[in-house]
Amino acid sequence: MNNPTSTNQYRRSLLPKQQELLAANGGRLVLGAAGGMVGADWMDQAFAETEARIDARLSQDRSAMRRAIEWALDRLNKGNYGICTACGKPISRARLRAVPWTDYCLDCMEQEMQT
Repeated sequence: MNNPTSTNQYRRSLLPKQQELLAANGGRLVLGAAGGMVGADWMDQAFAETEARIDARLSQDRSAMRRAIEWALDRLNKGNYGICTACGKPISRARLRAVPWTDYCLDCMEQEMQT
């Protein structure tokens, strides 16, 4: 993807998503385990524990997405954006438009998901 127009287009799609993910934890209270809930019944405790697990998983997912976006921006800066890191072939423009942080072509991603 050495085309400056394409590079700028992909950068413009990656940067807002990166900012959205960085802001996602700002101002959001992450709940801890509910074991210390004095006076709560078992339903309240179960709900709080489930909510804490969901919050932890969402935080992990956001972190993984942030890393993927950072790697994509790094590849843009280095000039190897749009090249599959598994097979070295170009990633289709349609795939990059749909998932601009991807580092796999569709074939390699499908193989990765099957293993």
